[in-house]
Amino acid sequence: MTRPTPVPTELSQPFWEGTRRGELLIPRCADCGTRFFVPEPVCPNCMSATWSYEPSSGRGVVYAVTVVHRAPGPGFDVPFALAVIDLDDGGALLSHVVDVEPDEVATGLPVQVSFRPLDESITLPYFVPADARAADD
Repeated sequence: MTRPTPVPTELSQPFWEGTRRGELLIPRCADCGTRFFVPEPVCPNCMSATWSYEPSSGRGVVYAVTVVHRAPGPGFDVPFALAVIDLDDGGALLSHVVDVEPDEVATGLPVQVSFRPLDESITLPYFVPADARAADD
């Protein structure tokens, strides 16, 4: 079976268009400057509806991690590292850390986004150790 595919919404469509292009876009409030994810109708900090997507470097550090040993559904290979990534330029994402043994992922690990197609319509932002990404470039 295949893994479930995210369904873009009106709010998230620009994010998914960006990932398909290999660009990480994160909402940023025009009024208070807060970067946040997931996209919401209003800024979670000041409640302003004036926000837009802005590019992120895709670099950050692992803030928290858990190793998943039981698949949450069909199409997931276990074990995998699921982590909260604090982005260097603000905001945070929940994502998989790949190209490293799941048990080696720890808080403070520097990571870089790595875009990987799930299917023809959705590209997912995974994260890889920053050193591994630099070696690939």
